[in-house]
Amino acid sequence: MLVAQKPDTEVAAPGDAFIESLMDTDLYSMGAYFSDRNPELIDELIDRSVAIEEKGLVRFSEEEGIGLEEAFKTLLTGLAVRYYKSVTG
Repeated sequence: MLVAQKPDTEVAAPGDAFIESLMDTDLYSMGAYFSDRNPELIDELIDRSVAIEEKGLVRFSEEEGIGLEEAFKTLLTGLAVRYYKSVTG
């Protein structure tokens, strides 16, 4: 039995517009910027941001001897990098 094949045409997947919309955010841009500028620090940043999530800002900043604002910036940047990586694969 022969099956008719469709011509080779590129069709956008239904989720393409959605994925593109995810890339049009400040969080994505921040994650992309950090990843491009500091690829050697990505793993350490993600580890620190996960530790902040687990311990909380106050406890983490006290244990690390850093200010709350610095801990928050680390958390936010780590989240941005994780967001960027999840969108780009």
